[in-house]
Amino acid sequence: MPHAAVAPEHDRTGGTTTATVPLDGVDGLDVGVWEMSAGTMTDVEVDELFVVLAGRATVEILPANGFTAAVAELRPGTVMRLAAGMHTVWTVTEPLRKVYVAR
Repeated sequence: MPHAAVAPEHDRTGGTTTATVPLDGVDGLDVGVWEMSAGTMTDVEVDELFVVLAGRATVEILPANGFTAAVAELRPGTVMRLAAGMHTVWTVTEPLRKVYVAR
């Protein structure tokens, strides 16, 4: 998968990259595979359910937009749901690959 640099305003460590391969959507949902290199980046989420296929990371949910602060450890097999408007910090220690379904 060809990676692209994370926008500087979201890249906390410098040199972080991501890649996305969209697959067929289902009933208005986006389905695809997403990867992130080792590094740390911020994001604002959409409604999404994902399964980690490879790698290790943490995703920190920041206390914003009515969401409670939380941290989740990600490893192969982890299933997680993110809600639209969550502000997150992704810290990847081993390149991460996930399959996602998003709205």
